[in-house]
Amino acid sequence: MHLSILRLLAVISATATVASIAYGLVSLLAAARFLRRRLDRAHTGDWPGLSILKPLKGADRELYEALRSHCVQDYPHYEILFGITEANDPAATLVRKLMQEFPERQLKLVNCDQRLGANGKVSTLAQLALGASHEILLVNDSDIRVTPDYLRTIASELQNKQTGMVTCLYRGLAAPTLASRLEALTISTDFVPGVLAASLIERGLHFGLGSTLAFRRRELQAIGGFAAVVDYLADDYELGRRISELGLKVELSSAVVETHIPAYDVSEFLSHQLRWARTIRASRPGGYTGLLLTFTLPWAVAVLVFARGSGWAWILFAAALLARIAVAITGCRLVVQDRKTFDSLGLLPLRDFVVVLVWVGGLVGNKVVWRGEKFSLEGGKLRPL
Repeated sequence: MHLSILRLLAVISATATVASIAYGLVSLLAAARFLRRRLDRAHTGDWPGLSILKPLKGADRELYEALRSHCVQDYPHYEILFGITEANDPAATLVRKLMQEFPERQLKLVNCDQRLGANGKVSTLAQLALGASHEILLVNDSDIRVTPDYLRTIASELQNKQTGMVTCLYRGLAAPTLASRLEALTISTDFVPGVLAASLIERGLHFGLGSTLAFRRRELQAIGGFAAVVDYLADDYELGRRISELGLKVELSSAVVETHIPAYDVSEFLSHQLRWARTIRASRPGGYTGLLLTFTLPWAVAVLVFARGSGWAWILFAAALLARIAVAITGCRLVVQDRKTFDSLGLLPLRDFVVVLVWVGGLVGNKVVWRGEKFSLEGGKLRPL
């Protein structure tokens, strides 16, 4: 390769590496702010009634414990509405078992057999909301596991009249496969720092996370209800964005929840990552471009290659490696307290280079497979194939 071209590529990759290191510093600052606010928050003694809406489809071995964690909440007034689309769904058996174990709880199994749009989960939510008794609604994914003070924390943070939604960070509990561990690593060392950085750069969150979406019924009605997002893949993002556009805050909770990651093989992992990438590209195209700043190690390695291992390139590589490790440890160990994934940090270089390939793949194509159904993604909306 011509020397002048190598120099140009070295300059480009060095500039990107410096920008990526700066992004890492922003992530660390955002994490410090989150940790400080978590220590400063106190729970109120006012506990309004709350309705948890749980769309279900199928069952795995972790589902019962995840659902059960919502039944042992230290909270005085709440109900849980479980939605199924087919009467023979195996999740219904688990719900009935919960009803027997917790007869004192207000647990309802609701048959939501109407398909109101392309997003089946949101279609179920729209039908569950009709039977909810309380003003405050809380939605989270079926496999989310929570601590007993979860509802108290969320309800307390929603008390501010300027807060329209409370959402949560989460950590992934990996199955014993390489791909599953890479997924958990992605969540704790990349996704979590990214959310915190976005909150700092954009002066607050303007989207929600499916791990927890808590809001008042009046705000939901103000944005057109669940029907307004029933065709969107990133329904959590859309709900948060639309509530934010009402002039209300989307509050990042001090609570951190858990999600079980399936025992993915490599192809399933890549398929899931591609769907995630295409969802981000469709929902936040500017944010998708900004993901280039997160490729700290790949940019630093590119500098070494194009600068042919010069001394200054090794210094920049060392700085990039230090920044990447600091961001990973802070997000994993301090923010979401993911001790299990912390033991997998040795896989970080592999994860970081695989994610570059996923990002490139996410630039093209609009087909996604979600919940066993095939769709094309157009402007963030799902179109059945």
